[in-house]
Amino acid sequence: MVGGGLAGGAAACGLALGGFAAGGRAVTLLERDRAPVHKICGEFLSVEAQASLAAIGLDVAALGGHRISRLRLVRGAGVVEVGLPFEGVGVTRRTLDAALLERAESLGVTVRRGVAVREVGFDGGLRVDLAGGAALRPAIVVLASGKHEVRGVRRRVGTVEDLIGFKMYFRLDAAQTAVLARHIELYLWQDGYGGLQLVEDGVANFTLLIERGRYRAAGGTWAGLLEALRASCGVLDARLRGAVAVLDQPLTIFRVPYGFVHRPGGDDVPGLFRLGDQMAVIPSFTGDGMAIALHSAAVAVAAILAGEPALAHHVRVRRDVRGQIARASVLAGMARFGSGQAALFQAARLSPALLRLAAQWTRVPPSRAPAATRILRI
Repeated sequence: MVGGGLAGGAAACGLALGGFAAGGRAVTLLERDRAPVHKICGEFLSVEAQASLAAIGLDVAALGGHRISRLRLVRGAGVVEVGLPFEGVGVTRRTLDAALLERAESLGVTVRRGVAVREVGFDGGLRVDLAGGAALRPAIVVLASGKHEVRGVRRRVGTVEDLIGFKMYFRLDAAQTAVLARHIELYLWQDGYGGLQLVEDGVANFTLLIERGRYRAAGGTWAGLLEALRASCGVLDARLRGAVAVLDQPLTIFRVPYGFVHRPGGDDVPGLFRLGDQMAVIPSFTGDGMAIALHSAAVAVAAILAGEPALAHHVRVRRDVRGQIARASVLAGMARFGSGQAALFQAARLSPALLRLAAQWTRVPPSRAPAATRILRI
């Protein structure tokens, strides 16, 4: 198991629960970070994601996340509010990833922290080269390295948009915390979009995507960009008035291949199962990336326990998610540009129910997720 994030941790738990280690086999998870860290992520767990976690015995309620049942779409001075078709949970990836690895260890998974994978290859059998010169010879490799590429098994991506992602945690003042409670707010501004929601301990997660040109126009600094965004959006300005940043600097990421879905082909490495962002990357505006990552983990567990090849897993996950990712890509594209934003916001204003429909259109159908509940029967 290469990567101990959401998909890797869930797959390790699923394999352990499914009895993969019987008969002398073992589940080993390699995680490059020595301790759980914050990651750029909207940190919204949909009902599908919560069900997938429950299937591997993880109690989401015990993590202290914030319950979210309403959505506000904000553009300039305009606001459209609607109830979500489900109740989500805001919880940080650091908390969630830590809980998953603890759960995996409790099930007998060997978790090796602070271990970086240098390359994955195939020379008659799988080979995992570790930093420092050591090599492993596993029968199966589960690639769950998130957005980080691994030499030898890089994703085949096409054109990547010139977008920068930022994430900062804020502690809002009491009045704004009360206004934001149980809501997720999505903001539309020139050349980008962002979201604000509460997570555990009353902290707010502010995550955004912006074109690099707009960032440069704001002075090429986080402070300049934040000032420009607040000046263009009165609602965001009100939320952050008196807020205290929790991190010294925002987390950043650049050139993420949003819309990518792995296409199975003849150059796939035998025995290598792609999960999470190594399998598919849904745009963050409407997409449910965490549920898709967990779904890919459940499908991989089912295939491995049944003795099926990686090809079957890749074909199944691609079938399950490519429609959702295509629809999310269209909506995200509209959300970035003035004319598309205006049309999107006007449609939402005339019929707020369209926002609920968009949330349903960009999620894995209930008939296909979570597969883990049927596989593990726990």
